[in-house]
Amino acid sequence: MDKSDKLNLFYVASFFLILLWSGIKPFDRFTWVLEVAPAVMGLIVLACTYRRFRFTQLAYRLMWIHAIILLVGGHYTYARVPPFDWLKEALDLQRNNYDKVGHLAQGFIPAIITREVLLRNKVIVGRPVWLGFIVVAICLAMSALYELIEWLAAVLTGEAADAFLGTQGYVWDTQSDMALALVGAVASLLLLSKRHDRQLAAIEAPTGSGKGPQQGTVR
Repeated sequence: MDKSDKLNLFYVASFFLILLWSGIKPFDRFTWVLEVAPAVMGLIVLACTYRRFRFTQLAYRLMWIHAIILLVGGHYTYARVPPFDWLKEALDLQRNNYDKVGHLAQGFIPAIITREVLLRNKVIVGRPVWLGFIVVAICLAMSALYELIEWLAAVLTGEAADAFLGTQGYVWDTQSDMALALVGAVASLLLLSKRHDRQLAAIEAPTGSGKGPQQGTVR
């Protein structure tokens, strides 16, 4: 087992430990199910495709961070995460802004995942400007889809979805959520593209081991 496999094992083991904590007496069980479902479904997809398509360590690390954000939000609900309640009081804010961290991550993290899928499947070759545009557009589309899911949940379940929506009375909540996802996607490409390229190059480099796809060097 190489270093990358050990790290992936750590991500999976810690995910289940945090999932267990998250599921013990959450603030609202219905909200918990809605919030943690994307993380659990994502893990299932990654497990089913692991032998055929292994992501770079950068992508896996970001996925793990995103999963933790979802699990913490599911346990407390996004409007009640304690450290952000403290910030609300300390900075005299109008609301608990943990959900805004989640929506920023909703653009920042999928940007690298989308970029990797497009590049490794050679959907876009030698067009960095178009690559960036399409990655950002996909991330923004995913954010809009999530907002539609929130709207559907509210329509179908009424007040039971209030904690899931987490608007906290903010009339521009949907628009600000999508704006943060847009900012996150652009920031991710600006900050991480070079590092991502190095790890992608390590995957594509011939290893001569005959053991299939290799993970990028951890940096």
